Amino acid sequence: MKSHTAYLSIKTDERYAVVNITSGVEAELKKSGVKEGLCLVNSMHITSSVFINDNEPGLHQDFLEWVEKLAPYDPGGYKHNLTGEDNGDAHLKRTIMGREVVVAVTEGELDFGPWERIFYGEFDGQRSKRVLIKIIGE
Repeated sequence: MKSHTAYLSIKTDERYAVVNITSGVEAELKKSGVKEGLCLVNSMHITSSVFINDNEPGLHQDFLEWVEKLAPYDPGGYKHNLTGEDNGDAHLKRTIMGREVVVAVTEGELDFGPWERIFYGEFDGQRSKRVLIKIIGE
């Protein structure tokens, strides 16, 4: 069994963003040499997310607007912000959008359904964060 670990570094200019990271994950899959197995992609920060969906900008905007309605930015509105931070909303948004994805690897490729791509969701950006890629298989 082979194992390959890599990290993507992401820093957005905006507080909220959706970033397509599929090509970075595919590049690491190629480096791994794994032909059959699993690929885990995990946001290593509690204010960002990794999820799979369609690469359509309108949908990305819909996601950001939807999570903003569910957990609006409000520096004084969350008990977490009493610690001196202003990102209580980002923690909730991350929980809604998810922490990680697992994609099957078949014949050396990510085995996606039509339109599926991997995205990094940023909810407290403007600083460097990491995404873990862990690939295991034969």
